[in-house]
Amino acid sequence: MLNNIINRFRLRQSSLLFFSTVLSLLISAQDSSYKRPAVTDKWDVYKQQVKANPDKRMVELKTLIPSIVYDLRYATVNNFMKRLMYPAGTKHTYMRSPAAKALQQVQAELAARGLGLKIYDAYRPYAVTVKFWELVHDERYVANPANGSGHNRGTSVDLTLISLSTGRELKMGTGFDNFTDTAHHSFTRLPEDVLENRKLLRSVMEKAGFKALETEWWHYSWPGSSQFEILDIDFKKLKKDL
Repeated sequence: MLNNIINRFRLRQSSLLFFSTVLSLLISAQDSSYKRPAVTDKWDVYKQQVKANPDKRMVELKTLIPSIVYDLRYATVNNFMKRLMYPAGTKHTYMRSPAAKALQQVQAELAARGLGLKIYDAYRPYAVTVKFWELVHDERYVANPANGSGHNRGTSVDLTLISLSTGRELKMGTGFDNFTDTAHHSFTRLPEDVLENRKLLRSVMEKAGFKALETEWWHYSWPGSSQFEILDIDFKKLKKDL
């Protein structure tokens, strides 16, 4: 009889675990659902938008700023996702024309100080934002696909400062995509040289018209992003414009 009781107890436990797992999956699926916004994913539609407004042209940054340095993290596994989010070997990145021209001004000002910019990420196809959301469903770290992001619109950029003479990054207190309070602009319990480096990056970016994201020292956005469509044009197609 004791064995029968134990077996019934185990069966009940298994049933509870099964239903608990199913319920968790259903809740997760409900939470991760979103309404897809208007997205431009056709090349000819994008070209029509650019024809109507040349400011909407996506500019490959090195064609405008040859001295800028790339470290495109999502084309490698060296990122917080620990996996490729862009095609391996992606060597180009883009921003809308006004933002790219403003970044050119930043690079010129920094060069006078013996410094330059290193780009971690700029344009991000909408499909990649969807993948982020599916894997990390948390708006503290990734954009909700229901809204798209500045990266999808070609108006946001993730970057840092480097020394032109050595090519080394200046100390910023954390690495890229560090989701702790230490990465916030308001965090001041850092060495003085780190605080000065962050202050310099922010001052030159804001002088050129960019806006800082308070929780990420590396993230800056061009104002008025809502006038630019959310894009899901892959890098190979954009490369045709080079």
